[in-house]
Amino acid sequence: MTATTERTTARAAVRSAARPEYRLFEVAVVRREQLGPSFARLTFSSPELDSFEPGGFDQRLKVLLPQVPFEALGAPRGDWYAWWRALPEQVRPVMRTYTVRAARPATATSHAEVDVDFVLHGVHGGAAGPAASWAASARPGDRVALVGSCTPGTGRMWGVEWAPPAEARTLLLAGDETAVPAVCAVLEQLPAGARAVAVLEVPDIADAVDVSSDADVTVEWLPRGGRRAHGELLCPRVEEIAGPLVDEASRTIALDFEDVDLDAGILWDVPERAVATGPECLYAWLAGEAGLVKRMRRHLVRDVGLPRASVAFMGYWREGRAEGA
Repeated sequence: MTATTERTTARAAVRSAARPEYRLFEVAVVRREQLGPSFARLTFSSPELDSFEPGGFDQRLKVLLPQVPFEALGAPRGDWYAWWRALPEQVRPVMRTYTVRAARPATATSHAEVDVDFVLHGVHGGAAGPAASWAASARPGDRVALVGSCTPGTGRMWGVEWAPPAEARTLLLAGDETAVPAVCAVLEQLPAGARAVAVLEVPDIADAVDVSSDADVTVEWLPRGGRRAHGELLCPRVEEIAGPLVDEASRTIALDFEDVDLDAGILWDVPERAVATGPECLYAWLAGEAGLVKRMRRHLVRDVGLPRASVAFMGYWREGRAEGA
């Protein structure tokens, strides 16, 4: 074993054994890019961010938007959540969950950077929530806080829900605009040899972006164009293409299929032991508005016969409920 191999093996052992440790990073916007009518990419950086440890794929982090300067709140380096909960509501930072679109480590001449893509929900219609409103007007120099891991590692403990089984040969990713940042991040990190089909519904055709990947990737953009209801394009298209993607050998009859009551629980499940069978194993990852995700999951499991353990589904938000409710 060479010295390089020994070092690589040692690093892998550390990453697999580590437990996540989350902390609050005070950061500033250093760049803003308007990706399309519905998306803005904000790049954050600060000396504190040099200790941020990205976990890859669809990794989540928290964005804390201050109502008053953080300097006045005594932001901690320890238990950030207890500190946040204890703050009076009138000064407590607004907290929302986003995807790490990209992370770049510190260099000799610059601090680490993290990109976050914000969906500008309701900005033009006057019904935007606090995060979308802030992102729509954010400019370099504006300060916020991020909560993420400062411990190296990968997987669900680090906020990463992308966990297909190794034998999966075909990957189906589907969602509305809130899932676009996570889907694009996943696609760009897939290795050569993987095959992925992504179906993404967005408000406008100008929201479609190019996705580069070493994998065999097909991305279908479904723009509503102001003429279609939310999900009107996404669900029928997933139902149309899903059947041919599932190998006959892997179909199961879901006699005990149970829908999720959206009023009684959270629509969020990632199989701990994902499975895929047959020569063209399919693994599905569904995210976005909870009602749409529920419908797509029902079709894949109950109607198409995809094993439930081959479907990850996440309701990022709920139609009719205020942002963050």
